[in-house]
Amino acid sequence: MPKPKKRGSNHQRGAGGQPRNVQPFSDEDASIETMSHCSGFSDPASFTEDGPEVDEEATQEDLEYKLKGFIDLTLDKSAKTRQAALESLKSAFSSKILYEFIMERRMTLTDSIERCIKKGKSDEQCAAAGLACLLCVQMGSGIESEEIFKTLGPVLKKIVCDGTASIQARQAELYSTMECLENIFTKAYQRDRDTNGVSSTHNTVLHISALLAWTLLLTICPMNEVKKKIEMHLHKLPSLLSCDDLNMRIAAGETLALLFELARETDADFFYEDMELLTEKLRALATDGNKHRAKVDKRKQRSVFRDVLRAVEERDFPTEMVKFGPERMYIDCWVKKQTYDTFKEILGSGMQYHLQSNDFLRNVFELGPPVMLDAATLKTMKISRFERHLYNSAAFKARTKARSKCRDKRADVGEFF
Repeated sequence: MPKPKKRGSNHQRGAGGQPRNVQPFSDEDASIETMSHCSGFSDPASFTEDGPEVDEEATQEDLEYKLKGFIDLTLDKSAKTRQAALESLKSAFSSKILYEFIMERRMTLTDSIERCIKKGKSDEQCAAAGLACLLCVQMGSGIESEEIFKTLGPVLKKIVCDGTASIQARQAELYSTMECLENIFTKAYQRDRDTNGVSSTHNTVLHISALLAWTLLLTICPMNEVKKKIEMHLHKLPSLLSCDDLNMRIAAGETLALLFELARETDADFFYEDMELLTEKLRALATDGNKHRAKVDKRKQRSVFRDVLRAVEERDFPTEMVKFGPERMYIDCWVKKQTYDTFKEILGSGMQYHLQSNDFLRNVFELGPPVMLDAATLKTMKISRFERHLYNSAAFKARTKARSKCRDKRADVGEFF
């Protein structure tokens, strides 16, 4: 006969068979729990069309209760539990403004992040570094962010300079410390191999992150420092355009466009000696048709370098418009584009919400104080589900007709011969 199951067999047990306390959130659904309560805050206009009104105070209390649980889980013995808690906190911080909640617990959060960076491995360090970035974004440009940076800065810098640390962990720390970036990405100028026989392309991802972070830092430097950096790197950066890695070529091209923009702001009569050689390289990349490269990569490269070539040759920038709620923001220079891309990488899908509500981000992009809209105004702005369905159906019908015409033309080509 089969043995009956033990009554306590479904409970988790720790090392040595000792029973372990059941955690309020499991590793797998930790981030799902947070997103289920935070996804509704990604857009102020996100609410059910015909559903009952939600008690905002109760929802806020429920969210804060769950976040407290995630903060406690960052001290758990299990690395998977700690990482899941960090990812859940990142999801919450990127989708809602939690200034008061974080202000009361900033020291606890800073200590938890520092502990995860020191004792964790690659993935946990990446998650902790990302949470540190979001923590500073939430705190804004005040004394609190400076205190967080002073606490975490030395730890992050140590990992960046540590050649034995994993590439992923070192890449994630770059947004939090900027002091040694130049020493990192200048190694990409060297085309020889490392002394251990491993190709230097293994560090390409790290070099790209260092270059982009250094470029971001350069946008807020005083002009005299900008001139020094331009004189130091403008003649060396074109060598990276020949790199085998697509992302490195794009990063180098965008950095060159930004350097030319800054150089012309500091000196209206700025002259670059090797302009003809540089434009030839940029034009070749903008019209690259090598068959050994993927079509997606070629399309992306040509699109980027057409803009870079226009910036270098014609001093022109293709203006982009970003919509968030009822507001619009125009990205009309490479400095603004670099700043926007950096915050977008940190905040992800929460970028639009933070542009609407985060005072720090609105100050960075000079958007003024947040626009306050009541629920009635938001409801009038929101397109109903039926209207959205009609619009999508009409667009699909028009697209199908246009494609059918093109197919008919291709089919009837032989009739004329």
